[in-house]
Amino acid sequence: MRKISSIVQNGHKILIFCIILCFIISIYGCYQTPKMDIQTPEQALTPIAYDLPTFADDMDYHLLEQALLRNMEYLDRLDPAYIFIYGPHAYTCREVRESQERLLDLIQIMTEPKELNGIIRKEFNVYKAAGRMESGRVLFTGYFEPLYAASPVPDEVYRYPIYGMPDDLIKIDLSMFRKDLEGKTIIARIDGNKVVPYFSKIQIETEGALQERGLEIAWLKDPVDVAFLHIQGSGRLRFPDGETICVGYQTSNGWAYQSIGRYMIEQSYVTPEEMSMQKIREYLSDHPETVDEVLNYNPSYIFFRVLDSDPLGNINVPVTPGRSIALDDKLFPKGGLCFISTERPVLENGEIKEWIPFSRFVLNQDTGGAIKGAGRADLFWGNGLYAELAAGHMKHNGDLYFLIKKPLRAGKN
Repeated sequence: MRKISSIVQNGHKILIFCIILCFIISIYGCYQTPKMDIQTPEQALTPIAYDLPTFADDMDYHLLEQALLRNMEYLDRLDPAYIFIYGPHAYTCREVRESQERLLDLIQIMTEPKELNGIIRKEFNVYKAAGRMESGRVLFTGYFEPLYAASPVPDEVYRYPIYGMPDDLIKIDLSMFRKDLEGKTIIARIDGNKVVPYFSKIQIETEGALQERGLEIAWLKDPVDVAFLHIQGSGRLRFPDGETICVGYQTSNGWAYQSIGRYMIEQSYVTPEEMSMQKIREYLSDHPETVDEVLNYNPSYIFFRVLDSDPLGNINVPVTPGRSIALDDKLFPKGGLCFISTERPVLENGEIKEWIPFSRFVLNQDTGGAIKGAGRADLFWGNGLYAELAAGHMKHNGDLYFLIKKPLRAGKN
């Protein structure tokens, strides 16, 4: 009897579980499957033949020529047969380079914007970025090259270091262990006989995990300066004797980037409308008791190297003010020729007076920890007051296109 009773009880439990399961299915079955985030390069770009933008550029072509020539240095390092993915289509490195050579030729001989627009429409295939799921638009932000006071040695003023890459940091290619992890990597270190995550930002900056290892490149006055240098990924440091060095991104500790700006909004420290780099600095200056809380929210940590050139992008060529953008390099072809349309600021007496529409040709030459998905782009503004204000306040929707010369038809030379 006890056995029969147990069977009945178990059966009763199973029946209850099935009823609950059916109830959950009935509720969620009424809803459509949510749209998935863009996961692959094939989904990130769509070829378009109609509703093309007007290919008008708001800058002179000097910096575009510079960006194109720098880009060709990157392409020349690759096998001409190397394949780049543009949405559903594949192009060789040779085709990408020929496309950019063609644009370089055009801007050197064209004086009439209307004529250039006509030739681009006729000779180039155009691909539009999928954008964010909810809007189909791309959110454009900006970054710049800051200049901070620094010292090659620490003292009571310069107390906050930036580090070069540690020799115990290792990058592990996970595809070596499983084929379905192709393209996946982790940053780690060896602790005894274990592979463990590399030190977090708190362990490095608060607990001193890297002290006395000779990794310090320089010391800064303010932890907020250090945080912004990490966010920008590069900058110039001016020493007390007047010497200036340029430092740039070398690698990270592998921890996922967490936006301190988003955290401050969630904590109601600032509103979404007033959020900017300048507002973050102002708030932290007025509320020094929150500095550690806010800055330590982001566990990601950047290791730098001293550069002999201007800041380098992820294709290892210098980025060009107004002409280089950072995109998700898992979705968009590196070194691709792009066209963007969004808004830029107009300054009056050192402050932003208004934002106006603009469009221009740019090159995909960089990436960033916060630049993820098909709906994010970061425009490099250069250095100086305008660059700092534009980069600090830019958060505007727009459109992103990739351009590549149409292949020659069979039988044509």
